[in-house]
Amino acid sequence: MIYLTSPSKVEGIIHLPLIDFSLRKAHIDLSVCDTLMFTSKQAVVSAEALNAEWKNIPCLAIGSATANTIESLGGTVMYQPSSFYGKTLSEDIITLFKDKKILYLRPKVVSFDAKTFLAKAGINLKEQIIYETFCIEHEVRNKPEKNAIIIFTSPSTIHCFLKNFTWDESYTAVVIGESSKMHLPQNAKYKVAGVATIDACIIEAKGL
Repeated sequence: MIYLTSPSKVEGIIHLPLIDFSLRKAHIDLSVCDTLMFTSKQAVVSAEALNAEWKNIPCLAIGSATANTIESLGGTVMYQPSSFYGKTLSEDIITLFKDKKILYLRPKVVSFDAKTFLAKAGINLKEQIIYETFCIEHEVRNKPEKNAIIIFTSPSTIHCFLKNFTWDESYTAVVIGESSKMHLPQNAKYKVAGVATIDACIIEAKGL
């Protein structure tokens, strides 16, 4: 049995949504920047809901899902790092974009503190928190069966799973990236997807 914990459904996979989102701002001030930074597709969707003018500003994007969402809504991806991690993008900003006025449109909780990291290099990253993630509550009867393979698409999905259910040692986790695996229970069996996409996670899960 393969379970997918993201908000998105995939045919043939048991859907166990664990997170949802809510907007945090009424408006985005775009006058402070000449470049936008996105680290999730939900941030792009939230920006579209708050101020559609964001798409007139070139974007830095982490992950193919984020980049695809930017382009599908009419925005422009000027750069996408080779890996899925905030630290990699921040390192690239230091070498490639240190003269840009970057605005990071972000969730309330992030797995990497890009602002502090860049400040050490003398770069003032501007931030606006535009959405937050919250856990969906489940009844105990929704707990995955023994020997289930559970796909986690972010640290938040792991956190919310453990808020709802106790971890069973028979489970195997498939995680979307290295940063997510750090949030798994100690001694949990896991695999990291070769590419940071839901499709890659599903391929990995089906191969177990």
